[in-house]
Amino acid sequence: MERGTEYRALTGAQKAAVLMLALGEEQSARLFGLMEDDEIKEISAAVATLGPVSAEIVERLCHDFAESLGGSSTLVGSHETIERLLGKAMTPERVGQIMEEIRGPAGRTMWDKLGNVNEAVLANYLKNEYPQTVAVVLSRIRPEHAARVLGLLPESFAIEVVLRMLRMESVQKDVLEGVERTLRAEFMSNLARSTRQDPHEVMAEIFNSLDRQSESRFLTALEERNRESAERVKALMFTFDDLQRLTPQAIQAVLRAVPKDRLPLALKGASEAVRILFFKNLSERAGKILREEIEALGPVRLRDVDEAQAAVVATAKELAQQGEIELGNSKDEEMVY
Repeated sequence: MERGTEYRALTGAQKAAVLMLALGEEQSARLFGLMEDDEIKEISAAVATLGPVSAEIVERLCHDFAESLGGSSTLVGSHETIERLLGKAMTPERVGQIMEEIRGPAGRTMWDKLGNVNEAVLANYLKNEYPQTVAVVLSRIRPEHAARVLGLLPESFAIEVVLRMLRMESVQKDVLEGVERTLRAEFMSNLARSTRQDPHEVMAEIFNSLDRQSESRFLTALEERNRESAERVKALMFTFDDLQRLTPQAIQAVLRAVPKDRLPLALKGASEAVRILFFKNLSERAGKILREEIEALGPVRLRDVDEAQAAVVATAKELAQQGEIELGNSKDEEMVY
């Protein structure tokens, strides 16, 4: 009974420590190589303070571990599952930090994460903070990202932030840690809960990656089953023909960035309207060369055309993500030239 009580008293970190010791140095070293620094420190501390562990406890721990792993033929993973599992081995604060890593924007540090938050979302949050706090935040993220955020803040407020940034020499460690704690608790956690992607957006991205025959087949089938969902997916998709929604400046940016060997093939199977749009944004000489390259292709496989057009669309999306162009917000959006 005493030993049973001792077993039940083991923390999650201590159980992990016992398992690591039982596995031996070689296997433990491989596991440590897969862990984050904080996890290594936590388990290392548990190992260092573990003391003698009876063979019965080691055997029971290994048995329970094997039983829990093999007790079901089907494993279901989810955010809730891992949060529940972590909660048995770590403090709520540490669990929250790890779940934030999983659910929130990518990045190892808070400042890396902020650099991956949409500037409009970040500006909307920061406009309600003290100018000094905003100055600290903008001084820690990439200059180009800070510039876009600054441009979205109310002008008078933005000027206050700029003045404080100019007067700021170094930020005390406790001030920086306080700002980081606030951002983690109030902003990042809320952002993680509010930015779960709409399944229609996910499906639109998937459909964008299909060849045109498969895309047409799936959309037709979806329209027959659920017209409302089909319309929402189509509205979120961005296809090669949607390049007509771009401004001349955006088309020129795409022309500069797209792989040169992909454009003739992409335009070979393009509608006349899209062809005209591209040729209008080329010099007479460059347009003549491109026409000759298209004609020289001869018959081409539809699959190759689809791949080339997908590469052009991917380039446009990448430029949009970098803030260099805008793709437009809907299929119905029209441009005035």
